[in-house]
Amino acid sequence: MALFTDGALTSIEDLRAHDTQLLTVANVEGIDVTRKLELAQDEISVQVAGMLARQSAPPGLEQVVVSKAMRFWHAYRTLELVYRDAYHNQLNDRYGGKRDEYRAMAQWAYEQLIRAGLGIASHPIPKALPPPVSPAPGTLQDGTYYVSVSWTNAAGEEGECSEPAVFDISDSSFSVRIDAPAAVGGWNVYAGFSASSMTLQNSTPLAPEELWVQPALRSGRATGNGQAPSYSLAVPRLIQRG
Repeated sequence: MALFTDGALTSIEDLRAHDTQLLTVANVEGIDVTRKLELAQDEISVQVAGMLARQSAPPGLEQVVVSKAMRFWHAYRTLELVYRDAYHNQLNDRYGGKRDEYRAMAQWAYEQLIRAGLGIASHPIPKALPPPVSPAPGTLQDGTYYVSVSWTNAAGEEGECSEPAVFDISDSSFSVRIDAPAAVGGWNVYAGFSASSMTLQNSTPLAPEELWVQPALRSGRATGNGQAPSYSLAVPRLIQRG
């Protein structure tokens, strides 16, 4: 699972899965959905930081592992913000009803998060940066390759994979080297002919300074879902903004 600080909790495509009319409404009413995603995440970050601050030895926001309940909370809060703006533009009762529906759903997701607690990574490892890929001697099959990396900590726990780099091969191979923070203990390479088909290429994590030269494409495990929480932190209930 991703860490809270790894990036956006949900995307426009995630929102469309909940509300197929989203983009039509946003276009008609002139609403910037991307900005609403950012605002909702900013709000949630303030609330989560408040939950952490009430602990005797508070972990940092960068240690919080994103759960399914948190993604639902973010998606529903974003949709509430979209329909709140749409209602204020038109005073349309249909928009007002959708706003209220998503407000209730955001509250439900928040309650689920409170019941389960916050997942905390004791030694967080952030999402890896996209890898620099360079040509190298070799005999890989010609074609376009997608290459991603993940970082690991000293305990071997793996963070979320980077966005893939795209690299064309012709009568050669490719090499990868990372530039990672000091907390990174190792790294993994994933490669494939598409972003969805990338698999693990190295048998054990590589050292941070190690250069990887791609041999024949291996069929290892698929990319992971990021770092799992080390423990669940019970948190107080805060009053949500309406």
